[in-house]
Amino acid sequence: MSPAGFAYRFAAAIVRNPGRSVAGGIRAVDLGTPDFERFRLEHAKYVRALERAKLQVTVLSELEAYPDSVFIEDAALCLPEGVVELRPGAPSRTGEAGLLAGTLAGLGYDVIRCESDGYIDGGDILVTDTVILVGLSARTDLSGFEWLKSILESWGYTVQAVRTPDRVLHFKSDCSVLDSHTVLATERLSGAECFASFRVLTVPRGEEAAANSIRVNDTVLVPAGYPATAELLVREGYAIEPVPVSQPSLLDGGLSCMSLRLPVT
Repeated sequence: MSPAGFAYRFAAAIVRNPGRSVAGGIRAVDLGTPDFERFRLEHAKYVRALERAKLQVTVLSELEAYPDSVFIEDAALCLPEGVVELRPGAPSRTGEAGLLAGTLAGLGYDVIRCESDGYIDGGDILVTDTVILVGLSARTDLSGFEWLKSILESWGYTVQAVRTPDRVLHFKSDCSVLDSHTVLATERLSGAECFASFRVLTVPRGEEAAANSIRVNDTVLVPAGYPATAELLVREGYAIEPVPVSQPSLLDGGLSCMSLRLPVT
């Protein structure tokens, strides 16, 4: 059984530098092309924020053949028992997870290779202390979910499929874990049945993107530019650090998807 707090207590993180090809990354709505230099600087600030949260950060080299590979969380799931290779649902990312799995194995991690014909993105997986919620979405299908569920249940986890809100790319675009009993969510998810056993803090209207925050040890990393959400979290007693994500957001990316966070074991 994983220890209390394993969903937000981490020892290390793995990130991947953005390549110049990031300008060609996938986006649901074209809000502009990311600027590589600005993206690189924001990514470096993100790494420093993880380090300030007391993580040892390993930075992998860019993969120019995979423009979206900076969003490394979509390709693997890290738990105290090991790392599970996932299968991102976007065709342009086929092969990315296998390369990452090989790299992680080379770094000494115990990696379960993906054997599913379905699709599952890490951005759809919300790990909490009591249940692992998997959002079915345009990037995660039932076949991928069932394969992952079989592995996680063999490790003793409770796993539940949930519906990702309409027109939302990933389940974690709209929610995040704040502690063992509390989640941050948009209005679209705040009343969802899957959160019935949690205390839910609802992101203020107009700041929905701030729901994709990440609790890292004693700090909640929050997307910069959402003052009402930051005020809410501080009022509730959380220490926060705003982190700029203006360039990742142009590719539907956020704080959670740019790192693999490795639990304390």
